[in-house]
Amino acid sequence: MARRGVGGRGGYRSGRRLSSLDELQRAPPIAVAARARILGLDPGSLITGYAVLECNAGHISYVASGSIRAAGSDFPARLQQIFSGVAQLVAEHQPDEVAIERVFMHRNADSALKLGQARGAALCATFAALASVFEYAPREVKQAVVGTGAAEKTQVQLMVRRLLNIEGELGAHAADAIAIALCHAHSRRLRSLLQPTATRVSKRPSGALR
Repeated sequence: MARRGVGGRGGYRSGRRLSSLDELQRAPPIAVAARARILGLDPGSLITGYAVLECNAGHISYVASGSIRAAGSDFPARLQQIFSGVAQLVAEHQPDEVAIERVFMHRNADSALKLGQARGAALCATFAALASVFEYAPREVKQAVVGTGAAEKTQVQLMVRRLLNIEGELGAHAADAIAIALCHAHSRRLRSLLQPTATRVSKRPSGALR
């Protein structure tokens, strides 16, 4: 069975090898649904930001955002809290697609390891929804939302509030999660515009990782 793998652009994998370059060029494009609910995740070992956006024919609307705080000094227990928190979000919002920040190099090896495990716990909690998963680099997210990959967190917060008309307080982790979801929303809209009209679909995607 063909499946869409975890990747920044939703790579396509099939269950067999291609026999030639011509066959690869003839492969049908992956249809982008006109409507989808996106769960954006900014994982951390202490605080995991989340955001839920709704895409409908190019229009992006804000649904919810916030943070999952993992308490205590026992690291495995914190991972369990992250997993449970994200699983609850998935059950409540039923996302079609998940956008998550890609792992980046960190000066502190221990911090990088903990971040990777927190990211894994958050990602595994989304699998029950059978949603397609997409990864984006931090600079790619900032470029898509602010216009520069070197943007500060305060700039990201300001831009996501303006783009989605969000009122009230907005924490840094929630803002980062919104930015990740927005980056994916812009990416999928571009792919939708580039794909042939005949392949555009309006139904919810069947998802990946089945």
